[in-house]
Amino acid sequence: MANQLFRKKSIPTILKEAELGLTDSHGHHEELKRVLTVKDLTFFGIAAVIGTGVFTAIGSASFHGGPAVVLLFILTAIACGFAAYCYAEFASTVPVSGSAYTYSYVAFGEIFAWIIGWDLLMEYAIGNIAVAISWSQYFVRVLDGFGLHIPAWMTMDYFTAHKGFIAASGQLADGTGHTLSTIDTGMAQAYKAWESAPMLGGLRVIMNIPALLIVAVITYIVYIGIKESKKANNTFVMIKLAVIVLVIIAGAFYVNPGNWSNFMPNGFTGVLSGVSAVFVAYIGFDAISTTAE
Repeated sequence: MANQLFRKKSIPTILKEAELGLTDSHGHHEELKRVLTVKDLTFFGIAAVIGTGVFTAIGSASFHGGPAVVLLFILTAIACGFAAYCYAEFASTVPVSGSAYTYSYVAFGEIFAWIIGWDLLMEYAIGNIAVAISWSQYFVRVLDGFGLHIPAWMTMDYFTAHKGFIAASGQLADGTGHTLSTIDTGMAQAYKAWESAPMLGGLRVIMNIPALLIVAVITYIVYIGIKESKKANNTFVMIKLAVIVLVIIAGAFYVNPGNWSNFMPNGFTGVLSGVSAVFVAYIGFDAISTTAE
């Protein structure tokens, strides 16, 4: 039994299974069309790396680490660079679908591949949720800037609204004179969402509509095919890079060296407290290997 759990597959076996797996029930052999070029893969990696981690998770790391957070970026870049080289070697040696699941099957055995396979499913599922929620927040703020206001109950999930409502209610009722305008903005939004949500069978209808819509749109693009997906991805990446370059150029005129005087306000411990956030900012390069086949 133990031998079955730790059994491995050789590289020739995996390559042969991948080839046989593309034969349909009528005996017709089919192959995935190799339409991704080096440019497409590069853009795919940029899209995955410069994602929600850079735009949303860096705030807390910068707060605790201060200007010294740049050192954390350098150290994490080195660590991720070695990991990226490993993925590049694996993907070129075993050019089939499966990513880390397949590589683990070859190197460690079936039980580890099974665990990592489920880890990948959870990683991409939870990652997509985080990205969709982050995109929804930005989208709602942009619309607010144009005077278009989406009801609060359509911009967050049920549990966040309920938790925020309870917390806000406690602050409003603690006798300190708090109002919705003086409490935390997030709690105030959750309070408004809970209060204004329509009722359906005794249950409040609260859902993040923008996040749901963007997931549906992206899923549809991916469903159509890899050619359409790469075109959409390349377009979004160019827009994203243009915006980042614009922010860097504009921000260069507001640099104040005086802010660097206390380079490490919370010591090296404070810098290291942002490791997870900074690592998330780099994560995504592993997704390139999923397109190997």
